[in-house]
Amino acid sequence: MRTKQFKSESKKLMDMMINSIYTHKEIFLRELISNASDALDKLYFMSLTDTNVGIAPDEFEIRLDIDKENRTLTVTDNGCGMTEEELDKNLGTIAKSGSYNFKQENEKTENVDIIGQFGVGFYSAFMVSDNVKVESRAYGSDEAFCWQSSGAEGYSISPCDKETVGTVITLHIKDNTEDENYDEFLDQYRISALVKKYSDYIRHPIKMEFTTKERVDTEEGKEPEYKDVTEIRTLNSMVPLWKKAKNELTEEDYNNFYKEKFFDYNDPTRVIHYKTEGQATYNALLYIPKQPPFDYYTKEFEKGLQLYSKGVLIMDKCADLLPDYFSFVKGLVDSEDLSLNISRETLQHDGQLKLIAKTLEKKIKGELEKMLKENREAYEEFFKSFGIQLKFGIYNDYGMHKDVIKDLIMFHSSKDKKYVTLKEYAENMAEGQGTIYYACGETDEKIEMLPQTDAVKEKGYEILYLTENVDEFALKVLMEYDGKKFMNICDDGLNLDSEDEKKALETENEAAKDMFAAMKEAIGDKIHAVRFTNKLKKHPVCLTSEGGISLEMEKTLNSMPGTGDNKVKAQLVLEINSAHPIAEKLKALYNDDKDTLADYAKLLYGEACLISGAGIDDPVEHSNLVCSLMTKD
Repeated sequence: MRTKQFKSESKKLMDMMINSIYTHKEIFLRELISNASDALDKLYFMSLTDTNVGIAPDEFEIRLDIDKENRTLTVTDNGCGMTEEELDKNLGTIAKSGSYNFKQENEKTENVDIIGQFGVGFYSAFMVSDNVKVESRAYGSDEAFCWQSSGAEGYSISPCDKETVGTVITLHIKDNTEDENYDEFLDQYRISALVKKYSDYIRHPIKMEFTTKERVDTEEGKEPEYKDVTEIRTLNSMVPLWKKAKNELTEEDYNNFYKEKFFDYNDPTRVIHYKTEGQATYNALLYIPKQPPFDYYTKEFEKGLQLYSKGVLIMDKCADLLPDYFSFVKGLVDSEDLSLNISRETLQHDGQLKLIAKTLEKKIKGELEKMLKENREAYEEFFKSFGIQLKFGIYNDYGMHKDVIKDLIMFHSSKDKKYVTLKEYAENMAEGQGTIYYACGETDEKIEMLPQTDAVKEKGYEILYLTENVDEFALKVLMEYDGKKFMNICDDGLNLDSEDEKKALETENEAAKDMFAAMKEAIGDKIHAVRFTNKLKKHPVCLTSEGGISLEMEKTLNSMPGTGDNKVKAQLVLEINSAHPIAEKLKALYNDDKDTLADYAKLLYGEACLISGAGIDDPVEHSNLVCSLMTKD
């Protein structure tokens, strides 16, 4: 037996790896199985040119064995094995990878598919075990050797007896502590679940012996008896669905995989299955769900796609592969050549990952556009579930992604009370119309009641109905579509008058400026100004806003958590219909009864607030004013 010490830098690396590099201790099994799969792949590669290998491809396998009594978990493969020198070189020097060297030497040869390239994964075994023994016999050798270590202090290598080619790794599982339950790695169903989670698509069978209880027939009246029954089960599926050709798969295959893999009761709305080769080589299987998960619009929701490397699960939710506005997409990516760091859990933010993410974004956008064009009904149902997320995508990051998403968003409109896209609105604009009009409110019905709606519709202009909090913010970021600017019909800048009408109104407002000053004084700082308008038809009064903050934006911003006393305030204008009898009544009161004019001003402001949906600050005062004016001689 030869006893050796790890180099000082290797000790530090092992300690760091065991205590910090890996996020979950369960990862160790994925790493050992990946290494075993590599050994099988190497021997298979040798068999292509060496007829003496003597093992048929269907005889390659990985075995897992549990001994609860002795607290051991064993991983066995009948792959290429290792010589004494390879044991010393590959396991004695942390971050030395035999798989990586093998791939480098044969990189121009087909059928070389090596998973483990970083020489570190093996040492994850020390996260769950206090002693690791590796017995290995290399192909072509009559000798076998045992590598054994209890951790960073060192290791030993000695000859051992092993009749067959391959490697046996025996882990002595640690005892439980107050914080850690290591017994779970001695449970056959837990181990089986970990294989399904991380190594389900390793292309060689992973087998384990299961012991179950079977009832034995006994005489009537006697206690039932049971016997132990053992069977060897293959734990992994081996062939990933996403690597199969599309013509081999049915809609039912895709749907069943989705519901089983992503825990949804509903079939998906859309399936996206494709493969790319070239700068970015990967398989992708993506799903657009029918309904959002219960936590989708909460801070607890985690976006991301499952990320595989050659069939081995690397990350369960790789957030970097999806932009936030497409966070509803579920699915996976299996990359052939993605750069990984030594833990295989944290990705390097290199061009490869960014390139994959960019192509995924284009593919998802293209499929959504295709659904919008070919299956309008399905797209509208999708938009009801996830449209808010798309609108947030326009608003977020200062509008950086607005051009990607703008043709995917929809709003109800005044024309047919149905969804329309911005493109459809622009294509159907009335002759001479240069502005896209919209209105905000809680519901379509409440928007219909706004006084300004009649005037815009009378001109033959379509109005977009914005009923979600994010809607107006998204349009503010867009600013325009196809060269047409957006205009809130409740903005004081809305002007549908002719030049002659504008001049006449200006003259009338100038003449009444003292009256408006008196009315504003009565109402106080709740409003910015009072003026006459021509935009109202049958309605006497309305509220409009000046500047960038509308009344709806004020309500939304002030309802957000943490606002406190830092309230946002829209600059409101009380606009009075110059053609309504109330205009003449106000002029008469200004000349004869300024106290009553003040009451009228407060009353009109309250009515305008009710119409706009803003609510009244002091409903008691408003009620008293109504009663007072009703009983006044």
